[in-house]
Amino acid sequence: MVLKPLHGPTEPSVLRPIRITPKKPPPPANMTWRRSWLLAAPHRLAFFSGAIMMATIALWWTTILLARTNNMQVVWMMTPSTAHALLMSLGFMPLFFVGFLFTAGPKWLDVPEIPTRALLPLVVLTLLGWAVCLIGLHTSEALGATGLFLVAVAWTGFTWKFGALWWISRATDKVHVNVLLAACGFGVVALWGITLGSFLREDGVVRFLTQTALWIFVAPVFAAVSHRMIPFFSTSALPVLDAWRPMWLLHCLVAILAFEGVMSGVEVWLWPVPTSIRWLQVALEVPAAALMLWLAVRWGLIQSLKIRLLAMLHGGFLWLGITLALQAVSHSLMALSQNQQSLGLAPTHAMTMGYLGATLLAMGTRVASGHSGRPLAADNTAWALYWVLQTAITLRVLAAMWPTSGNWPLVVAAAVWSLAVSGWALRYGSWFGRPRLDGRPG
Repeated sequence: MVLKPLHGPTEPSVLRPIRITPKKPPPPANMTWRRSWLLAAPHRLAFFSGAIMMATIALWWTTILLARTNNMQVVWMMTPSTAHALLMSLGFMPLFFVGFLFTAGPKWLDVPEIPTRALLPLVVLTLLGWAVCLIGLHTSEALGATGLFLVAVAWTGFTWKFGALWWISRATDKVHVNVLLAACGFGVVALWGITLGSFLREDGVVRFLTQTALWIFVAPVFAAVSHRMIPFFSTSALPVLDAWRPMWLLHCLVAILAFEGVMSGVEVWLWPVPTSIRWLQVALEVPAAALMLWLAVRWGLIQSLKIRLLAMLHGGFLWLGITLALQAVSHSLMALSQNQQSLGLAPTHAMTMGYLGATLLAMGTRVASGHSGRPLAADNTAWALYWVLQTAITLRVLAAMWPTSGNWPLVVAAAVWSLAVSGWALRYGSWFGRPRLDGRPG
């Protein structure tokens, strides 16, 4: 009797191709929120802290507007408009910068990452400084200035650490990092100047430096990131597009923003602004607006509508072109009416809430999703929060164009903005304190 194998003749196993699927790390068994997870990566600690500040400042300003509308007296140690501009432009944005600079920065520079614990004292100092400043705005000028001093010390430390990475880097392409570092350096100068102006009770100095910091510190950071990342993200998701981002375009972006920053500072000290200067602004803002609006389309605005997360990013950049267009219209009205008519603060809010706010929400959502082991996609919650934010932007811009409508449109816009950013902070802030879903570190 001959025994035959049940499954055919035996063959050497090497002749049979075997597909080996790498095992994915199992999801963590314990997803409880823990403070220790904030130290797992720089973006966790910085984004969480920035989200807290963003929601706190939004709720604070909404409360202020409600009190004003109901004729309630609020004690101020600084002009309310100056305090509002200071907190909204510098109160939370730099913390998000820290998360990005020390996450993407080392990769761009090809240097080792800085441990999150090395950033913790500066993050805590920043939060403490703004908390003291907020209290001081309504109680004591000295207390408010002390808070700003702590913030200036912290931001100087962050910039020094980032500069140290730049210094040791041997990367051949540092163009974008050069813009980031220069902008952060101006932020150091601006914050120390704001601190000094606050100690000396010079509201004009604080207002001047806050305005220029918005355009020359905060906005160029967004511009550099937009120039490098929007084409990259777009081509990754939509191969039909090309990663077109010539360096002259980045230089144009920075030059436009620097010009607006200088002019916004000039307006603080030189009022009324001569008509010739107004027409100079218009002559530069019209082509700049056309360039930015064209660029939004060139980078794939229409194609991005197929993918929510990408559309969020492109929608944020679109507001930069709208901002410059509104600036051109507003300055034309000023030139024709001897500075008696304008669009008010509509261009400023299109810039801060529109370009900066919407881009921040889009970038933050992408980072939070990708670095938590989740799909790089905007689910229904993220999409809803984004459109709540867009509603707030539109309401605030329209309210600025029609100031005779009273205070309630401002209250509604602020409340909707608070809903969007607080909702984002609550959802994504909970992710930063939990392990990744895919079990990977970081």
